Amino acid sequence: MSIELRHVSKRFGSTAAVNDVSFTVQDGELVALLGPSGGGKTTVLRMIAGLERPTDGDLLVRGERVNDVPVQQRNIGFVFQSYALFKNMTVFKNIAFGLKVKQWKRRDIKARVTELLALFGLEGLENRYPHQLSGGQRQRVAIARALAPKPSVLLLDEPFGAVDAKIRQELREWLVRLHHDLNVTTLFVTHDQEEAMEVSNRIVIFSRGNLEQIGTPREVYESPVNEFVARFIGVMNVLECEVWGGTATLGELEFPAPGIPDGQRMRIGFRPYAVQISPDLAQYRHLATLRHTFFLVGVLRLELESESGLVIRARMTKEEYAQLGLADDCRVSFQIRNYRVLATESAALGPEQHVPYPEVPSIGENI
Repeated sequence: MSIELRHVSKRFGSTAAVNDVSFTVQDGELVALLGPSGGGKTTVLRMIAGLERPTDGDLLVRGERVNDVPVQQRNIGFVFQSYALFKNMTVFKNIAFGLKVKQWKRRDIKARVTELLALFGLEGLENRYPHQLSGGQRQRVAIARALAPKPSVLLLDEPFGAVDAKIRQELREWLVRLHHDLNVTTLFVTHDQEEAMEVSNRIVIFSRGNLEQIGTPREVYESPVNEFVARFIGVMNVLECEVWGGTATLGELEFPAPGIPDGQRMRIGFRPYAVQISPDLAQYRHLATLRHTFFLVGVLRLELESESGLVIRARMTKEEYAQLGLADDCRVSFQIRNYRVLATESAALGPEQHVPYPEVPSIGENI
């Protein structure tokens, strides 16, 4: 494996920025560290790079413990959100900087920089200065500079945060192609869920210094381990129900809750795509009014208000919407095709661990 964290913590005074985090990154993986501001993801990245030292635990790179290894000896490339390019150096000299520090021969430096200029689509720009480049070009120069010494690991801190939406989308696609071509183990920090889902092989989700879940984009979206992940990744309907007589109830909705004591509260979560809607009021069990329709890229999000006043979000394609003849303020019937019982507490996880669900079926159908 390329990187391993074993029970790593980082405290700044009395504040725990990272709390007992363990996970591994395999050779050639593209892994996103995802979470809200203050979640601990950037601190983890900086510890791997050697810019911060763990308070507790061990950091290993290619099987070697690196807690006390200086940053310049770790063979890790680091790209800052602000690019950190040298303003008084040309593109060529910026990319060559690390090679000169490592005392590469002049002809080898020229060959490596020329290779990277071609790979990164920067040919013809080698004599320009950073202020003469677009944001996307500056970011590509920063990544080329980090990759020039052929590091074993590439670390990116919010790599696309400083460019506009169109350029950000282009850079995401470019990063995926680049990773496919170079197969360099890569970790990148982001707070953008869509970016993490689109680019990475796996996602490591942080909150308040705790590692909440590790998984593929599909796993963390379809099988969130707790309520935080469910709400943070995509859109999730979350209902807080009360259990009586083996049934969790909220309004007219009921969910099986065998073995749960009366009076206990239980969280039920379901994605908008799990809500089935029909203009035929007799087709499904529950009735609602379609209050609002939000036009998103490629799909529509619908906001339903049930008979008891519950607000439920659904999703469908524009074609399905037109075929059903729906419109705001129309009456519909609906059912929840599947749902998940959500753990309410976050917890720091080690590798291959999961926050346990309550002892009830985690997935139900057609409620």
